[in-house]
Amino acid sequence: MASITTADFRNGMGLKIKDKYYTIVESQHVKPGKGGAFVRYKTKDLKTGRVVENTCNAGSKFESVQLITNEMQYLYNDGDNFYFMDMTSYEQIAVPADFIGDNSKWLRENDNAQLLYADTELLGVNPPMFIEAEVVETVPGAKGNTVQGATKPATIDTGAVVQVPMYLNEGERIKVDTRTGEFVQRL
Repeated sequence: MASITTADFRNGMGLKIKDKYYTIVESQHVKPGKGGAFVRYKTKDLKTGRVVENTCNAGSKFESVQLITNEMQYLYNDGDNFYFMDMTSYEQIAVPADFIGDNSKWLRENDNAQLLYADTELLGVNPPMFIEAEVVETVPGAKGNTVQGATKPATIDTGAVVQVPMYLNEGERIKVDTRTGEFVQRL
């Protein structure tokens, strides 16, 4: 593993601290009028997504980690595992369903997903940022029900429930932001 100092900190850089993987969100070198310089930095835990603010002395050493994002095609789910295929080598890997968590509701067969690795350890599976889906179940929109900003729940073809505008009906195609789970537009 490569060792780096606080002078090498860059946003997006990977670090390994106490056997956990982090990415640097923000760093700032501070030189007070009295005393030694220090570094104030924010890191994001790559497994939990939690952001933590820390300080350390300038020149402190950390273990650098290479972060790799590999785009793979989602093939199928057998209940216990989700199967992905590398598009260049056609190698298939199985990822446990509980590891994917809530992101599973945005995965649809044959869509591409991004798998995040730190060195060789798989840290996360991210669906595409936006997906196009069909509304399969929702209450019908009534005439005159066009209050500005009013929404209703709708189930899309991936099984996720999304808040959509009142004018949408079953069978319509929509665009959804998978990061927030929000309706973007009708297609």
